[in-house]
Amino acid sequence: MKYTEEQKNQARALYLGGQTVPEIVVALNIERRTLYHWVKTEGWAAAAGKDDPFVTIRKRVNVLLERENKSERELDELDRLLGHLLNLEKLSARIRPTDGDLPSGPPTGDLPGNARPGEDGDIAPRRTGKKKPKKNDFREIDEDGLLEKFKDGLFDYQWECWEARFERTRNILKSRQIGMTFYFAREAFVDALLTGDNQIFLSASRAQADVFRQYIKMFAMDWFQIDLQGKDTIEIQTKHGVATLYFLSTNSSTAQSYHGHVYIDEYFWIPKFSKLKKVATAMASQKKWRKTYFSTPSAKSHDGYKMWSGDEYNERMKRANKPLAEFPDRATLRKGGVQCVDLQWRRIITIQDAEAGGCDLFNIAQLKIEYSEDEFKQLFDCYFIDDSASVFKFSELEKCLSDRIEWKLFKMEETRPYAGPVWIGYDPSRNRDGACIVVVAAPLSHRGKFYVLEKISLHDVAWQFQAETIKELCGKYQVEHIAIDITGQGSGVFEMVQRFYPAAEGIFYTGERKTKLVLKAQQVIGDSRILWDAGWSDIAAGFLQIHRGSSTAGQIVYYTSRSDTTGHADAAWAIMHALAHEDLILPDSSDEECTYAFSA
Repeated sequence: MKYTEEQKNQARALYLGGQTVPEIVVALNIERRTLYHWVKTEGWAAAAGKDDPFVTIRKRVNVLLERENKSERELDELDRLLGHLLNLEKLSARIRPTDGDLPSGPPTGDLPGNARPGEDGDIAPRRTGKKKPKKNDFREIDEDGLLEKFKDGLFDYQWECWEARFERTRNILKSRQIGMTFYFAREAFVDALLTGDNQIFLSASRAQADVFRQYIKMFAMDWFQIDLQGKDTIEIQTKHGVATLYFLSTNSSTAQSYHGHVYIDEYFWIPKFSKLKKVATAMASQKKWRKTYFSTPSAKSHDGYKMWSGDEYNERMKRANKPLAEFPDRATLRKGGVQCVDLQWRRIITIQDAEAGGCDLFNIAQLKIEYSEDEFKQLFDCYFIDDSASVFKFSELEKCLSDRIEWKLFKMEETRPYAGPVWIGYDPSRNRDGACIVVVAAPLSHRGKFYVLEKISLHDVAWQFQAETIKELCGKYQVEHIAIDITGQGSGVFEMVQRFYPAAEGIFYTGERKTKLVLKAQQVIGDSRILWDAGWSDIAAGFLQIHRGSSTAGQIVYYTSRSDTTGHADAAWAIMHALAHEDLILPDSSDEECTYAFSA
């Protein structure tokens, strides 16, 4: 197959940026052998610094850190790469000459095992009584230099958050993917080093909390060549005492026993937020501790909306027969942070605000093509979803939010993570959006629960690769059913899947079929019979975007602004494809519930 010069340049740019050949195959749909030929014959490896492990590893770390919803495999790769960086730094320090007259090459081949180069270039015995440095020790760092490292590369809106860091409570409504999790991990780490204060990170799921930890490990490695040790809790030695970093999911039963500065990310997607807020307030009840809430918006019916809008404060004023307060409007909050009458510092940062603040990572015009108007407004323009017009209500959807790490029969780190039967649902890509594949654990008892084990989003990849991804899942799980939307471009993937899984079901959308899909999902969600990881906020957002209308003939129809060029609610529809394998009307059963419980 012939490829254009533009395709070759795109592939080269991705390779030089740290992408692997298999990833470029997926991204650009270029044959693997062609890519390897270009790498070999055109000197891409040398241009990418492949002969320098420092350069190679750092580029790969940057690629992984920029990815949203990192898989367990990618998180593990980050851990290993950061460890390799530390080992390379140690090796470099061990062989680096300390005098200008020493040879430039590594002396390891000429040194006995118990010797080291002396300060005058002679061989000197190694000191054996020297104490090993304590782990996570930052007591010798240059604090002025630390601030320079911290400031480097910040966008204007991130710097504004730093200047407001001493506010007792910060509340930030933000666009997706503008680097706020990255920033607040950076801010908290620097604050811990400069003050010795504890930092607490609360996330909807353990996987989300791990993102904070990975960022901080990267900063420690990149700035000081220190490999931070610890997982749920990391203790660091500072000039100001021992600071403890806690990485917690919101269902942590011991969370309220800690104290420190609290960061709560994506709080509009956390179920039972009112309860969580009490826990956060308890952890930061002393006047020295601060709280930071930041999130993309969900629905106005979420518990956190009253806090954001100021309604919660005014309800207290009304009960106390006091005058109601006015809160800044949207336009004011987009111009800059404002301390409001309830002493919360509020700020709205849309994708346009981020671009005006120096963030040049987006092509906004392209995003408006890839997303429907409603979806773009929610994801990037910081508008809340009004679920009064939705088929699904947030109050029901939030009962489906969970943490996969708590599912005791699902071992995500193993080759075969789950031994029971699973159903796969697939929603195809259109011209510009992504495809979505979900793996759903089937109920283990009559009217038992479904569990969404995996959610895989694929963007701009060939049908062959999409089908191959489903085939790999068939080798990973005990697949009992596969359902694929064949209304449009999914028919090509369906034909390929049938070659290795002949029993796959093709779903052709008609008004009647779509109604049954929605009714089944309403039944399962309404009965709280399905759980998915709370970190996958796009699932709930997708269900909220599904509306009911009527056709020209007066029939009820369900829609999500889907078209040939714009996909929508892909994860939600993929889940509905899988759920539809269970009958809409379930038979009564006198059988006792299975005691083989899936979750704790």
